[in-house]
Amino acid sequence: MSTDNIRVLIVDDSRQMRQSIIECILTPNGFAVIEAKDGEAGLRKALAEDVDLILMDYEMPKMNGGQVIDALRQREVDTPIVLMTSHGSEEIAVEVFRKGVRDYVIKPFEPDEMLQAIKRALREVHLKREKDALTNRLVQANRQLEQRVRELNTLYKVGKSVAALTERDKLLGRITDAALYITGAEEVAIFFKDDRNGSLTEFTRRRRTEGRDRQVSHRTEGQLAEDAVRKGDATMTGAMLYAPLQLRGKSIGALGVSNKVTSRFFNEHDKRLLKALADYAAIAIENANLVEQIAQAKEREKKQIRGVFEQYVAPSVVEKLVEQPEALKPGGTRQESTILFADIRGFSDYSVRVTPEQLVEVLNKHIAVAADAILAEGGTLDKFLGDAVMAYFNAPLPQDDHQLRAVRAAWRIMEAMKRSHDQLPRDARLQFGVGISTGEILVGNIGTSKLMNFTVIGDAVNVSRRLQEHARGGQILISRSVYEDVHTEVEAKPVGMVQLKGHTKPEPVFEITAVKL
Repeated sequence: MSTDNIRVLIVDDSRQMRQSIIECILTPNGFAVIEAKDGEAGLRKALAEDVDLILMDYEMPKMNGGQVIDALRQREVDTPIVLMTSHGSEEIAVEVFRKGVRDYVIKPFEPDEMLQAIKRALREVHLKREKDALTNRLVQANRQLEQRVRELNTLYKVGKSVAALTERDKLLGRITDAALYITGAEEVAIFFKDDRNGSLTEFTRRRRTEGRDRQVSHRTEGQLAEDAVRKGDATMTGAMLYAPLQLRGKSIGALGVSNKVTSRFFNEHDKRLLKALADYAAIAIENANLVEQIAQAKEREKKQIRGVFEQYVAPSVVEKLVEQPEALKPGGTRQESTILFADIRGFSDYSVRVTPEQLVEVLNKHIAVAADAILAEGGTLDKFLGDAVMAYFNAPLPQDDHQLRAVRAAWRIMEAMKRSHDQLPRDARLQFGVGISTGEILVGNIGTSKLMNFTVIGDAVNVSRRLQEHARGGQILISRSVYEDVHTEVEAKPVGMVQLKGHTKPEPVFEITAVKL
């Protein structure tokens, strides 16, 4: 049984007895000793000193052993007591044991007899000490567990706050705020790794403590950041601490904190917190990068859509396509569409009478009139074929009234040509012949990897072109399918049965005579 730090109070009016017990028993066995020469002194010291055991004589001046025991118990002092007496009566033994005395030794006694009594009395003391030590360890472990739970809760909240951001600049600001908060650091910095050469570049830094920097290490922050990235683990040197930003075993940079003003050292607790935050931050940064890449891809897609369509469809249609790129399915889609063909009558004869420059000027004016009219009705300009224009409706975006839109566009062309003739020489006042047909076509990106166009293919395209070939200057011819859809909205008359090239039987054809715009 260990006697380290065991304090024994010996109370006896015999100085010789006290010295004998101290020299022969207590000191050789490593006990710390406190002396009292009578009952009153013993009571005072028992109350004032932190003692583990009391060796007390029964017969003493001022207060006997029984009275001292009573006084201690009244004050709820439960220190173990071994009573020494010259009287070996059973009455005294019963009395003191009833009052809580642990053992009873009759004078004179052998040293070994007293030592055994002391050990028996201290057995409870040692058990209490072990219990107290275990309790203290449990309390400490519980405190550490509570601290760890608080850390995890803090990291969870910080990590959730960090992961919620996808805008890169705001995200990095939140990460630096969190690093300062969880470590109590004065300054924070983020380094990113260049994938091309592996070098680290400081990207952002934030400082919240004013003052002159001290020399806290012979190594620079950049060197610590490189070590953290190379080892894949946090690197700490006194007042500087860096943790790698890792994702799937690959380091993308480093997150570091420092205390160069106060020189306060970081500890393992700070190291754990910063490593955990760095893991959250790496995931959040990767997510932000992915969001940015997606945004850039969408922007490229928007630019591509605008590049393809802004010269051929109305601006409002372009914007709808930009917002709904899924409407442009690769490879083409089968759907109903209305096709408009418009060709300038007499253009070939006119071309031989004027210079090329004059010819181009007149052609552009006529084509511009047709294009403006088609775009005004939400049509898509497919192509210019010399002195002809091809357009389609109900693609790439759906239009419930696409047949009527095509007819109105043709009528706009005719009306606009009448107004433009006032600004042209008489021999340059040419007319459009227009053909319109509707039917199922294939619309989409068609061509080769080297040359591809967004266009339409189908019999309706051929029919509208053949109708245009039969139309005189200033005349709009439509197929029966178009007539059936628009006859209640416009004025039209039958032209008769017309044999269209490529068709085995004549087709009924109608002429538009009036349209209300």
